[in-house]
Amino acid sequence: MTEPTRSRRISGIGTILVWVYGVLALAATGRSVYQMIAHFSQAPLPYLLSALAAVVYVLATAALVVSGSAAWYRVAWAAVSFELAGVLVVGTLSVMAPDLFHADDTVWSGYGAGYYWIPLVLPFLGIWWLATHRPAPERATASSPAGVAG
Repeated sequence: MTEPTRSRRISGIGTILVWVYGVLALAATGRSVYQMIAHFSQAPLPYLLSALAAVVYVLATAALVVSGSAAWYRVAWAAVSFELAGVLVVGTLSVMAPDLFHADDTVWSGYGAGYYWIPLVLPFLGIWWLATHRPAPERATASSPAGVAG
């Protein structure tokens, strides 16, 4: 007996969203690694925040790609929500208390101004996409009791 073919979980705008997250993950990772290697002692807080942003973008990218399962869907929600909170908090702090970021910006400084405000817009798009593309309910398997998903 052959497995039924599955349709791709990510298609259309979801594919673009994943690509943008992936590019931002690479950019944030590259930025934070360079900053931490070359200038960490000058501004540890901004560079650690850039590294945190990189981790969040990598996790969000991976979770969006495999968000067809309920667990990864929840991980995607957590990552995108944390991203939104991060860009709003760090963006506000960088505007209201710029001396906290005296030596350099983070990925989320100025609400992502250094990245054309993509970090500010992206979590809203991610939340919209997740809200409109819930995974299908998991089906019961032959080895599980009737009516219980396994």
